[in-house]
Amino acid sequence: MTFLAIDVGNTRLKWALYAAPHPGATLLHQGAAFLETIDELAERDWRTLPEPASMLGCIVAGDAVRRRVEQQMELWNIDPHWVVPSAHEAGLINGYDHPSRLGADRWVALAGARSRVLAAHQKRPALVVMVGTAVTVDALDADARFLGGLILPGFGLMLRALEMGTAGLKVPTGDVVDFPTNTSDALMSGGANAIAGAIERQYRKLLERTGQEPMLFITGGAAVKLTPITDLPFETVDTLIFDGLLLIQSRRLAL
Repeated sequence: MTFLAIDVGNTRLKWALYAAPHPGATLLHQGAAFLETIDELAERDWRTLPEPASMLGCIVAGDAVRRRVEQQMELWNIDPHWVVPSAHEAGLINGYDHPSRLGADRWVALAGARSRVLAAHQKRPALVVMVGTAVTVDALDADARFLGGLILPGFGLMLRALEMGTAGLKVPTGDVVDFPTNTSDALMSGGANAIAGAIERQYRKLLERTGQEPMLFITGGAAVKLTPITDLPFETVDTLIFDGLLLIQSRRLAL
């Protein structure tokens, strides 16, 4: 009953093959590819994999990229399935005004957070932060209701906006420090503190709303730039999307 989980973002495709389609399943193989190279997956990364029994994916890169991925999956006799946010899924309740307009990656990451809350045998709210091209900060209450969330620019977008809108700021990327004394560090530290401030503010609001300390999960390729300055207790989870896909698939199979 092997299960293939696929996460297609704006820059890279990440995949993981699990021994079974349920939370906590053994990871057998995993990999990643830039979108420019996904047409080589069938002949390269996936060629020697055992055929998955099922597949579920999360994609934000658009239909053209989805079709390219599905073409690579034709080496196996499995049907491709992709998560589309809905009003209810895997025990989650979608509080978005138009549930289907919520980003699939945000919805699946919330499922991943829920999976980890359940694994901890706790009933607590969760704050889910994804740090990538954009940054999202999403709140889940203790009853698994998505309350809403923020979207703000990621590090790269912030820096490019400053370079375009001001003179003399085209400098190498710096480090995050408390009191920057050069422009490179000032740019990076400013972006990191802006994101950290948004997270800390939403954390306090979720605490006030629920009366419980939320569990804070941070994921995404640029999370490493943010976590050193976050004063809150948090867990960095590289596999949060995969955790969500495992939970969703297990609940779908149980229906």
